[in-house]
Amino acid sequence: MTSVRITRTALTRGSLAALSGLLAGFAALTVAELVSAAVRPEASPVTAVGGAAVDRTPAGVKDWAIRTFGESDKLVLQLGIVATLALFAVAVGLLALRHRRTGSAAVLAFGAVGAAAALSRPDSAGLTDALPSLIGAVAGALLLYVLVGRLTAPRADPRGERGWDRRGFLVAAAAAAAASTAAGALGRTLNSRSAQDAIASRDAVRLPAPASPAEPIPAGARLRVPGLSPFTTPNDRFYRVDTALVVPKVDADTWRLRLHGLGVRRELEFTYRELLERPLIEREITLCCVSNEVGGPYIGHARWIGVRLADLLKEAGVRPPSRGGKADQIIARSVDGMTLGTPVEDVMDGRDAMLAVGMNGEPLPFTHGFPVRMLVPGLYGYVSACKWIEDIELTTFDAYDAYWVKRKWAREAPIKTQSRIDTPKPFGRPEAGTVMVAGVAWAQHRGIEKVEIRVDDGPWRPAQLAEQSTVDTWRQWSYPWRATPGGHTLTVRATDGTGETQTEERTGTVPDGASGWHSVVVTVD
Repeated sequence: MTSVRITRTALTRGSLAALSGLLAGFAALTVAELVSAAVRPEASPVTAVGGAAVDRTPAGVKDWAIRTFGESDKLVLQLGIVATLALFAVAVGLLALRHRRTGSAAVLAFGAVGAAAALSRPDSAGLTDALPSLIGAVAGALLLYVLVGRLTAPRADPRGERGWDRRGFLVAAAAAAAASTAAGALGRTLNSRSAQDAIASRDAVRLPAPASPAEPIPAGARLRVPGLSPFTTPNDRFYRVDTALVVPKVDADTWRLRLHGLGVRRELEFTYRELLERPLIEREITLCCVSNEVGGPYIGHARWIGVRLADLLKEAGVRPPSRGGKADQIIARSVDGMTLGTPVEDVMDGRDAMLAVGMNGEPLPFTHGFPVRMLVPGLYGYVSACKWIEDIELTTFDAYDAYWVKRKWAREAPIKTQSRIDTPKPFGRPEAGTVMVAGVAWAQHRGIEKVEIRVDDGPWRPAQLAEQSTVDTWRQWSYPWRATPGGHTLTVRATDGTGETQTEERTGTVPDGASGWHSVVVTVD
C-alpha cells in the first residue's frame, strides 16, 4: 500500500508540475500582452515569433502553406506556435519539479528568444520591442518557481505525516490563473483601444469624386453563367495574401508617406488628407498574386481610386531610366516592415500605377491596405501592390533586394497570360446535352484576344468572349459544350493582346508565377 501511495503521489505531483508549467506559460503570454499595450501590439511574443518564423521560412514552404491553408495560413501558424509553447511549458514544469531553478531559467531563456524575434523584425521600433517578451518571461519564471515550491516544500498533514502543500498549491494556482486571465483581458482591451482611432479615422473618410473617372463597365463584359466568377469581386471576397499575422490598423490622421532616394531632386511628404485633395483617378484593375497556381483563386477584380504614382515621381524630379534617370527600382515600405521592389520604368510608362485610397466605392478595407496601398497594373502583387505603404525610396536593383527577392523570387514579375475554368467544377457530374463551360482569362496590361477550349484530345475550339472592359482587367468567356455521357477532360488556353498564346509547360509559382493550361475532369451522366 505504501508503494502504491507513493506512486499515486508522484503521479499527482507530476501532473501538477505540468500544470504549473502551463500556468507559467499562460502568465508569461498574458503579461506580455499587457506590456505590449504600452509598447505596441506587434511586439507581443506570439506575433513577433510568428513573424520571425514567416521571415525565415523558405519560399517553397510558404507557397505550400498558402496552397494548403489559403487565407487561414496565419491562423494555422499561430495555433502551431501556441501548441509548441504549451508542450514546452509542460516539459519545463516537469523539469522544475526536479530542478526548480533550472526550470525557471528555461522560461527566461524562452523569453529571450521572443525578445530576439521582436528585435529581428523589419518593423522593429527598437529595444522597447523586447520588453513584452522579457517582462512576461520574468513573470512566468517567478510563478513557476512559486508553484513548484508548493509541490516540493515538506509540510505535515493533520495525521502527522510529512507531505507537500496541496492546499497551498491549489490556492496559488487558482490565484495565478485568475490574475493571468485578468492581465490578458486588460491587455487585449488596451490593444483594441489603440485600433479604435484607426477605425474612427476610416469611418470618417468620404472619398472625393475622381478627376478622371473610370469608363463604365460595358454591359457585354458581364456574362450571366451560373458558377462563373463575378466580373467585380466584392471586397469581403477579394483574396488576401501577405505576411502580417496582425492586420495593421493605421490611423489615417497620423499617417505619413515619404518619397525620397536616388534621383529625387525634392523629397516629398504627404498626409492622407493631402493625397485626397490631389486629382484622383479611378480605374478598373485586376490584381493577381504570384502564389496563384494554375486555376487558382488568388486573383480578383476591383474598381480602384487613387493618386497617379507617376505624377508624384515627376513632381519629385524622378525620371525613368529610359530618359536618363538614376534609379531603376522603387522600394515601397509598409508599416509592418514589408518591402516590395517595382521597376521605375513600368510605373512611369503611362500605365495607371497608383497609390490607391479606395476600393469598389469605399475607403480601402484594413485587410487590403487602409489608408493607402500601391498597385501597378500588369505586375504580380509581390512587386507592385504594397499595402499599408508609408515610404517610397528610389534606388537600383543592384543596390537593394526587396523582401521576396531575398527569398529567391524574381526581381521583375510581369503577370503571365493565364485562363481558368470556373464551371463545371472539377469532378462535377453534369447532365448530357448542352453544358455551358465558362471562366476567366487575364493578361493585365496586354488584354485577352482569344480563348480556346479543348475536350479530351480533340481540336481547339474558340470560346465566346465577353466584351473587354480594358487591357488591365480579366475577361470572361463561355463555351456551349455538347456533352456526351462518360468521363471527359476540359482544357482551356488564352492568347493575349500581343498574339502570344499561354504556354502548355507546367511550372510552379516560384520564382515568377505559375504557367500551364488549366483543365478539369468531369463525368457526364
